[in-house]
Amino acid sequence: MTMQKQSVLDYLMGLQDRICNALEAIEGGTQFYQDEWQREEGGGGRTRVIENGHVIEKGGVNFSHVMGAQLPASATAVRPELAGRSFEAMGVSLVIHPRNPFIPTSHMNVRFFVAEKDGEPPVWWFGGGFDLTPYYGFEEDCVHWHQVASEACQPFGDNVYAEFKQWCDEYFYLKHRDEPRGVGGLFFDDLNRWDFETSFSFMRSVGDAYLPAYLPIMERRREHKFEQRHVDFQHYRRGRYVEFNLVYDRGTLFGLQTGGRTESILMSLPAQVSWKYNWTPEPGSEEEKLYQEFLIHRDWL
Repeated sequence: MTMQKQSVLDYLMGLQDRICNALEAIEGGTQFYQDEWQREEGGGGRTRVIENGHVIEKGGVNFSHVMGAQLPASATAVRPELAGRSFEAMGVSLVIHPRNPFIPTSHMNVRFFVAEKDGEPPVWWFGGGFDLTPYYGFEEDCVHWHQVASEACQPFGDNVYAEFKQWCDEYFYLKHRDEPRGVGGLFFDDLNRWDFETSFSFMRSVGDAYLPAYLPIMERRREHKFEQRHVDFQHYRRGRYVEFNLVYDRGTLFGLQTGGRTESILMSLPAQVSWKYNWTPEPGSEEEKLYQEFLIHRDWL
């Protein structure tokens, strides 16, 4: 398994580089700040954060490779047979919060886990996906996002996109609000249904699809004119993002439960966010349209 783990590590570190380079090119000036860190229990990572750019208000692209003597509760909740095993986890996780309210927030994560125990074969699995959170909906953006997601899944089976699209819709759902976080995309976890090479190839396909899915949307909306009312709604909707990440997100829970680096775990939170008491959009407004036509489970293709 050593060579296989090294292959995944090499891919993930290269993916972080490629994504950061592409986002810096769109920024045209502002660059990522890199913070390398070590974890006392084993491993470390490279946190890269970009702030106060012309296009990106705040974004983070993290690489981490950590290990420990025992899997945390968040990782064994659905697989109790793994309790007590040592673990090794590696992944790239990113969140981009653009300045312009007409560019959606995007999130992507790809990861690999190995759980080991003396005298038993290692148990491994992949996870990840990407999802889109618009503040003002454009049908062509959502269709493009899902088209790229579908194409990334197609070589692995006709039903893979539909399965992982549904999983994404169900996962990125705020139960206490009874509403989706955004328009979804792909989500998968505990993936070992294929052999290692096929599973790894699928993770790479998802990771490689992020830039083709997101960059055209950023380019289309980056110069879209906006007013303060649009920013106010963007900040209000970002509150839902914060609520999901702090209440439900598996990656956040895993990081905190394993004594992870808090600054890196919470870099996904937006710089500017607000909550309003019992707010509802005006009838017939652009804001109401988001709820009625975009924050619903639908077939975008």
